[in-house]
Amino acid sequence: MQEDALITSQENKTDYSALREAAQRIKQELRQLIVGQEQLVELLLVALLSDGHVLIEGVPGIAKTLTAKLLARTIQADFSRIQFTPDLMPSDVLGTSVFHPGTATFDYKKGPIFANIVLIDEINRAPAKTQSSLFEVMEEQHITHDGQVYPLGAPFIVLATQNPIEQEGTYRLPEAQLDRFMFKVLVDYPSLAEEVSILELQHQGTHLKNNLERVQPVLSAAELLQLRQAVQSVHLDRKLIEYIAQIVGETRVSKSLYLGASPRASIALLNSSKALAALRGRGFVTPEDVQELAPVVLRHRILLTPEREMEGITPDEVIKQIVQKIEVPR
Repeated sequence: MQEDALITSQENKTDYSALREAAQRIKQELRQLIVGQEQLVELLLVALLSDGHVLIEGVPGIAKTLTAKLLARTIQADFSRIQFTPDLMPSDVLGTSVFHPGTATFDYKKGPIFANIVLIDEINRAPAKTQSSLFEVMEEQHITHDGQVYPLGAPFIVLATQNPIEQEGTYRLPEAQLDRFMFKVLVDYPSLAEEVSILELQHQGTHLKNNLERVQPVLSAAELLQLRQAVQSVHLDRKLIEYIAQIVGETRVSKSLYLGASPRASIALLNSSKALAALRGRGFVTPEDVQELAPVVLRHRILLTPEREMEGITPDEVIKQIVQKIEVPR
């Protein structure tokens, strides 16, 4: 397995070098204003390279929205931001028909979802009917309005944030919505050293809102699509494909889980593992890549049984037990 993988890596060395260089340049741009959040940034890059949407969860004030917004600035593509609120309607997201009295005709006015990178802030503040308006566009990358299909341009990625603490005025995302996100990333408070750095930047006046323009585009949309093509050539051994299927399949029979992960989770784990390997300069996927990404791919797609919830068990702990249970391919 390793011999074939090394051959593949050598054949694509130039492609992965360009990919890693682009990723480093993006990180350098973000570090101008973002302190820490290394895991979040890397996972956002993996999602960009593997055509996946990301749900970012964390308490207010830890730069979830800022990181997503600045990442969008590093890609020279159309960007839009939608603030979800309880009174937001599906037409406010997707668009609506506008009547022209002079011609007695209707024209479709596209909504803010028509962009390459869409930031949805506080996605759990909109009711179910507005959340469900994202089902079609996130999965099929087009919108059907009055029987007419309107495709979105590539790339198309949704970055959504939500606050796990505040419950008043929020609506839980349905399972079908959660399943359309490749990753659910949990963002924690900064470390003491990181918070000191944040305060120093603020004190020096280099971390102010009017400095956002310092972050410059690194890639065009066309270049990002080329890098995605390079990721597709990453070697994945048949044994690792079976390994991914076993991990996801085990979530469906685990006695700790009421709901297991769908085949969409298997596909997400496969594609993201290839992107992570390419980011790290390898032309082949290792079991460690799969194990590292399993929690962020699976945690939002599974439901604990009431008994496990009462015991205080977390989804990540169950995922860890499942991964440890399955034999690692050699």
